[in-house]
Amino acid sequence: MQVAQLTRNARRSLPFYFLLGAVIVIFLFPFYWGLITSLKFEVEIYDFSGNFLVPKNPSLANYMTLFRAPNYFIWFWNTLLVSAVTTAISVVISVMAGFAIARLRFRGAALAGTLVFITYLAPKNFLFVPLAQILKDWGLLGGLPALMLTYPTNLIPFCTWLLSGYFSNVPQEPEECAMVDGASRLGAIVRITLPMSLPGIITAAIFSFTASWNELLYSVAFVNGEQNKMLTNGVISAFTGGDSFAWGPLMAAATVSSLPVALLYLFFTDRFVSGITAGSTKG
Repeated sequence: MQVAQLTRNARRSLPFYFLLGAVIVIFLFPFYWGLITSLKFEVEIYDFSGNFLVPKNPSLANYMTLFRAPNYFIWFWNTLLVSAVTTAISVVISVMAGFAIARLRFRGAALAGTLVFITYLAPKNFLFVPLAQILKDWGLLGGLPALMLTYPTNLIPFCTWLLSGYFSNVPQEPEECAMVDGASRLGAIVRITLPMSLPGIITAAIFSFTASWNELLYSVAFVNGEQNKMLTNGVISAFTGGDSFAWGPLMAAATVSSLPVALLYLFFTDRFVSGITAGSTKG
């Protein structure tokens, strides 16, 4: 009887697992394609005869070509530095703004939260021209500080909206008890609320780091010189020319560049999932 019940349950679950498997394959296939392309010689990349989904003669030559690029490691360091600074700026400001919208009772708090999220929806294509003018007036156009100041303009609105939703779901009683015991509001926030909100803060940090790491438009528009390039525009300029694309080194660069972000998600998967689900709802 129990075996029959298990069999029926398995049959009912079969469509779900089939759909889940199909979704996983669709999402992971581009990464697999990039990996196998990075292991192929140029002639083999364009050869679709036989089993082209498996490299016939795997080679690390494309990775050697990538690492021998004159400024590759400079671009990697620039990307890491800008992403880290941008993440720190975005998270600190978003925590303060999100807490204020969620917890401080002032007229227009709900409207402020809505306007913040609408700001995130504004296309970056419309913003980089006025931002470039501001950077030029401040004398920052062309260097890495230009990216450290402009990246947060797109990240802070979303992180603020996310954290405001998360703070709304964090119980207020522990914070109020700490204030009754003599702690200041700031002390209660730092010692009680922020540790309880760590999954949401980590989620905002991961989102900010990922978006900064992969950003292309602003890195093309706001910096100049090989020493100031990021991975995105640096690799593209090094391995493309006119209608010619060196797909092997480009896919090797994409594979290597995805590792830091993949490790970040791997180490913080549980906190990221709990943070994104709790922060997407209010009340």
